[in-house]
Parts: sequence; C-alpha cells; structure tokens
Amino acid sequence: MATAEVALWVVIALVALAIAFDFMNGFHDAANSIATVVSTGVLRPGQAVVFAAFFNLIAIFVFHLSVAATVGKGIVHPGIVDVHVVFGALIGAISWNLVTWYYGIPSSSSHALIGGIVGAVIAKAGSGALVASGIWKTVAFIFVSPFLGFMLGSLMMIVVAWVFRLSTPSRVDRWFRRLQLVSAGAYSLGHGGNDAQKTIGIIWMLLIATGHASASDAAPPTWTIVSCYAAIALGTMFGGWRIVKTMGQKITKLKPVGGFCAETGGALTLFLATALGIPVSTTHTITGAIVGVGSVQRASAVRWGVAGNIVWAWVFTIPASAFVAAIAYWAGLQIF
Repeated sequence: MATAEVALWVVIALVALAIAFDFMNGFHDAANSIATVVSTGVLRPGQAVVFAAFFNLIAIFVFHLSVAATVGKGIVHPGIVDVHVVFGALIGAISWNLVTWYYGIPSSSSHALIGGIVGAVIAKAGSGALVASGIWKTVAFIFVSPFLGFMLGSLMMIVVAWVFRLSTPSRVDRWFRRLQLVSAGAYSLGHGGNDAQKTIGIIWMLLIATGHASASDAAPPTWTIVSCYAAIALGTMFGGWRIVKTMGQKITKLKPVGGFCAETGGALTLFLATALGIPVSTTHTITGAIVGVGSVQRASAVRWGVAGNIVWAWVFTIPASAFVAAIAYWAGLQIF
C-alpha cells in the first residue's frame, strides 16, 4: 500500500475514533443535562434523553466555533501535532471516560481530552511544545466553572426563595415543573455548544497536521461540525445512567425549584465560557451548581463525602488521561 494511501487510511480511522469519543462524551455526560430533570420527576428518563439530545443538536446554530479554535489551534504549537499525537490523545481520553463511567463517577470528558493532548504532546516534544496561555486558561476554569456554577446556582435559589416567599409549596412546585423544562433545555444547549466543539477542534487539529486543512482557515470543514454535533446528540440519547443517580440524588436531594436554579446557573456559566472560547467541564459546572443550591437550603443537605469523591476525580482526570495518552503515543509509533 502506498504511503499516501496509508496516511489517508490512518486519517479516516482517527476521525472515526474522534467521532466515537464524541459519542462517548454525550453518553458519559448525558447525566449533566438530564439528572436533575429526571430526579425531580419532571421528565421520564426516555423523554429526558431525547429532549436533551435535541438541544445538543440545535446548538450548532447558536454558538460560534470559539472553543473548537482554542482546542484546534490554541493548545499546541504549530507543527508539533501528528497522527500519533492525536491517537494518543484520543486513547487517553476514551480510557479515562470508560473507567469513570463504569464506576459512576461524574468526571470531565473535556479535561480528559485536554489531558490526552497534553500527555501525547509531552511524550513527543516535551512541555515546551504546549501553548501556555491555552493550557492555563483551561486549567483555571477547572476551578472557575464550578465556582461560577455554585455562585449562580446559590444566587438563583436565594432570589427564587425571596420572590416566592408567600406562595404555597404546591404552587411553587407546579410552576417550577414547567420552568425546569426551560432550564434543562438551556443547559443541554450549553452542553452541546461547548462539548461538541472540543471534538471538532481535535479533528481540525488532525486535518491541519495531515494537510487536509490549512491553519489559516477560519473554520473547519462543514462535515466535521455536523458530524460532531450529531454524534454528541446520539450519545446523549443513549444516556449514561450510572452517573445520573450520582448527579441527581447522591449529592443532594432536589425538588423542581432546585433543579431549575442549578440548571440555570450552570447554563449561564457554559454560555459565558463558550463565548470566550474556553473548553470547560459541563460536569464541574453542574456539580458546582447542584452543591450551591443544596447549601442554600442548609449545609447538611449536601453529602460532602460524595462531593469530595467527585472533586478527587477532577484532580486526577488530566494527569491520568495524560499518562495513558503518553503510553498510547509510543504504542501508536509502533502501529502506524
């Protein structure tokens, strides 16, 4: 087989692997979008995943490709990325996602991918090949996004409690069962807008590295955009049920009003990050918002042990996926 044919075959295989990661991202992170709306009883699980997938998909018409540009061009210096780096990054991210999904831990697919890129690049060329500003911006939002989610979720809960202070619990519940459909839709829109673009970014990175796209292009090929949004929506439809229980009930017990406040606070955080081109974790964001809502009710309403275990998973996500990616990079050198 000619070299050009091998290169093309490798590119096609890696694009397929990236799409598989994107599907798994939706599958793994479906809980972020639907856990609260399922746990409060507003929608049945089957309804919720279709509802969330629809908003994942229509995000294609809402958000600019700022996050894709950050991942595709803003994390690694030009000329460093090759097929082996992309292979290592994807294997590192997929491996961590599978482990955390199996144990029902709501970790970040986004940071698993970033960790995978970092590990594979360091294995090839050392840390000097990384774009410091892009890495630090992403790392900073590991802390900023859950904090913003916490603050906005808490603030929403305080405002709602004051506005509805004279209403009966049954009336509040009735109103927020309807309003939670709006907040869940907004959060799913933000989830699709931020997370699908990370896979668009890595495919764009691959296409530039192999000469199938130019670094001067303002946007990646249309087929990459459509396929990535479709893949994450399909992944969401299949749902990550192991994680739904952790997100929806183990951290704190939620009612429709709490679900609305958590989702709204999380959605606002995702909209802001996507507009700024920052790849953030939807998992971190909604977890922070849920903890914020629970802590407004009373500190003891939050199961801090569960929340602490989730935070440990966040801490290990980037180094663990980076370690696997570095090994996968070396393995890739032997395979193709």
